[in-house]
Amino acid sequence: MHVLFIILLVLVFIVVAIAKFKIHPFLILLLAAVLVGFFMGLEDQFILKTISQGFGNTLSSIGIIIAFGAMIGTYLEKSGGTKKIATTLLRIVGQKKSPLAMNMTGMIVSIPVFCDSAFIILSSLNKALSKKTGISLVVFSVALSTGLYVSHVFIPPTPGPLAAAAALEADLGLVILLGSILAIPTALVGYFWALRCNTPLPTTEEITHDITAEPTEKIPSLLAVVAPILIPILLIALKSIASYPTAPFGTGTLVDVLAFIGHPIPALFIGILFAVALVYKTTKGQERLTWISSSLQDAGVIILITGAGGALGNILRAAELGSLIETHFSEIQLGLFLPFILAAILKTAQGSSTVAIITTATIIAPLTPSLGLDTEISKALAVLAIGAGSMTVSHINDSYFWVVSQFSGMTTKTTLKSHTLATFFQGIVAIVLLYILQLVFT
Repeated sequence: MHVLFIILLVLVFIVVAIAKFKIHPFLILLLAAVLVGFFMGLEDQFILKTISQGFGNTLSSIGIIIAFGAMIGTYLEKSGGTKKIATTLLRIVGQKKSPLAMNMTGMIVSIPVFCDSAFIILSSLNKALSKKTGISLVVFSVALSTGLYVSHVFIPPTPGPLAAAAALEADLGLVILLGSILAIPTALVGYFWALRCNTPLPTTEEITHDITAEPTEKIPSLLAVVAPILIPILLIALKSIASYPTAPFGTGTLVDVLAFIGHPIPALFIGILFAVALVYKTTKGQERLTWISSSLQDAGVIILITGAGGALGNILRAAELGSLIETHFSEIQLGLFLPFILAAILKTAQGSSTVAIITTATIIAPLTPSLGLDTEISKALAVLAIGAGSMTVSHINDSYFWVVSQFSGMTTKTTLKSHTLATFFQGIVAIVLLYILQLVFT
């Protein structure tokens, strides 16, 4: 029991250090790993070795993937591809349902682009749509923010779910497939809540241009814009399908090819080639190098936090926490709800969805057998349950909350009543849907 008490103390330490004292999560997660090791009486050299192995093993599996995903997102942003997706969806659904277009745009764009950056990019489009349609900017802001949020926590190669899939050794293609399915109804929850938030805001700028008109600058076609996103996801999903025991594609050369190009590293590299093609003829080489450097800087922070989470997870495995839980708590059937609750507590307490996902995944990983989450489908659902918890809720200690607030001109009270409540309902609906999926598949 003393081990569980140690874990609880360390979790409190992580939350307080990040939320109150503003210490960087990378440092805190590494320090937490050291403290767990010492409190459990492990030898100092063993602690250092275990931390190094956990850090290295985690980065070897997902470090390159996170970097590639960040590059694709940068090229999509710089090429104007995000606005191309938004204006195309707007033409499909019409101006009366333009908030739905922004909701769906967010869900697509946030697969390779961090939700904070994507919201900033699309905020001017939100304002123009509000001006043209007469619908409150609050509606557009919440529709977009919640659409962006679902992919951020459910669909790799976004760093959070990618790190969770690696920690739980879940099939990445299966996580992408189930995450994409789950993302749609969860995004719609945000959209329907947004429609209830038709609060007028003071006009901060005059926008008169036709938002549905073609932009003057040269922007690639819709097919070219979505290719860097969809092709890697399709290749990864095909690899997972090809590896099913029923061998739907047989056992020949095709399966071998899919096994290679469907691995996340080659798949995302192919995505980068399509992303570069978006701007190759319209930009200079030095400009593209600058974009890559910027994207790698952003990815570097996430990679280091993810590696530190892997270090903590390796120490927890050394404590044989899974055996302890199985021995003392085998009668409590929490299943998917434990990763959800733990991620929700961490998210609500310290603000970062990515930190909540990584920390929860490292703790849950050794517990999957005792929780009945050790099958391929159950591990994928557990990854998504962590993601659902990590979106419950976004409030004042979350940087994304302030991005939504400041770029929409909303007061703190309005943002809490609209965006924060929307993320709460999204998380609850998502875990209920996941529980239903678990009942269906198990």
